[in-house]
Amino acid sequence: MSNAPPSIRDVDEPRLHALVEVMFLAAAADGEFSGAERDAFQASVESLTDRKVTGAGLDRLLASIEQSHAGEGRAARIAHVKDALPTPELRKIGLAMAIRVMAADGIVRTAERELILDLADGLEVDRDAAADLVAEIASET
Repeated sequence: MSNAPPSIRDVDEPRLHALVEVMFLAAAADGEFSGAERDAFQASVESLTDRKVTGAGLDRLLASIEQSHAGEGRAARIAHVKDALPTPELRKIGLAMAIRVMAADGIVRTAERELILDLADGLEVDRDAAADLVAEIASET
């Protein structure tokens, strides 16, 4: 994997939504998703999705994800993301995008580390590969 954020120009809408959802899980890992965090998250999503998801469309998608997350819980949503990202490469890209969101402030907190392990397990990404992603991405911030 390169040091640049992954480009997802060829990803279809359901997979794109799954990638946004995994980034939402990362943003909400500490249990809060404040206005400032939401603004930063939206900017990250727009950048990491090559501006495929923006504005009102992103707001609607986030509202749907938040509702599903509240109703089903994290484990069920991780399983949903896994099903929507059918290849190991897409799952690893999703994990990397989530790690980028969590590392954006320069610190990967305990709750975020726990989520990284949950995501790695749920997305069937080797934990060593996940640790390598954390190290690589954290060194960029």
